Amino acid sequence: MATVQWRPEVNPLTTPQSWRPLHLPHDTSGGNDLAARIAQKHSALDEEMVKTTLKALVEEIKLDLINGNQAALEDAFTFRVSLNARLDEPDDPLPPTEKILNVRVIVAKAFQAEVGRLAQLERLPVSKKLPLITSAEDMVLKLNDVLNPNGALHLSGSALLFDQENEVCGCVLEGTRGGRQRQTRCTAVFNSEITLLPDIPVQQDPWNNEYILSISTQYTENGTLRTGIYERRLRTPLAVVLGTETGILSGGGTAPLVSVTGGTLTAASARARIQVLLDAQDGDLRFSLLDMKDGGAAGDAVRVAANGTCTLPGYAGSALTSLEVRVNKYNTLAGMVRSPYGGRLVDILDVRQGS
Repeated sequence: MATVQWRPEVNPLTTPQSWRPLHLPHDTSGGNDLAARIAQKHSALDEEMVKTTLKALVEEIKLDLINGNQAALEDAFTFRVSLNARLDEPDDPLPPTEKILNVRVIVAKAFQAEVGRLAQLERLPVSKKLPLITSAEDMVLKLNDVLNPNGALHLSGSALLFDQENEVCGCVLEGTRGGRQRQTRCTAVFNSEITLLPDIPVQQDPWNNEYILSISTQYTENGTLRTGIYERRLRTPLAVVLGTETGILSGGGTAPLVSVTGGTLTAASARARIQVLLDAQDGDLRFSLLDMKDGGAAGDAVRVAANGTCTLPGYAGSALTSLEVRVNKYNTLAGMVRSPYGGRLVDILDVRQGS
């Protein structure tokens, strides 16, 4: 049986300083994972039947909550809604429902007691002081986790300062399929932020547009070299010529996980983003086209559950009215979207008409 891992972390809310235990999950189990495990343990159950049952259970719980009821799974969980709003007078109108209604999950005492009785805790060592990169934004496109060859990359975090004259220290971009480049065009290097004009190493194939960012520094003149790695991957824009098959939404593999196979443009060229989301409940992927602004226009999402071709509709105002993509390696793509991308993978596409 696996352990419940934790490590001590400084509690910033207490004076004098104290520590708190921080739980570090091994992984996240989605609907597909749960269904596979249940079917493996119960030979009379088919995995697809279990997946269908889990989806139906979630839908029935949701329906109960919508109808003002609460739903209880005996000796496990109770699902209910709560309202969070301030009224100055008892007859004041409520704010919009979606702003005040919350769904709560209450754990049964017996369930919690059983988990607490059986779980085995494992203490991990206190993390050493390392450069911590909390965000990476392209200052031209105003988008996070984008490595723009024509932009400027702004990094935020803590303990980032390094000596630019010390060749063992610095900021490094490394492709997941080869290529490594120490960054020398840093316009600002401070403890909490760094700005640089990126030098992007070339990888072997056009769809290999995924990069790992790290910062190495020494906190004293002869101190140990400490390296912090950004937990998310950076991705460069991809050129797509309609009429020519182009790999996208891939990692460091020798073949693309997804390919653009066609599309419709009402202009000579267009820039857009393609997004793939992992549904945490059923494990399926949702593809859609987005504009170049977070929270901006988006096309309708298309559900994808296996290898094959689908057509993504454009969004309002876009010259890219449709894009045809083929998923080549669904399981590998779903695994990559889950980790290291945390359930959301986005590529920038520079699309133009073919000759």
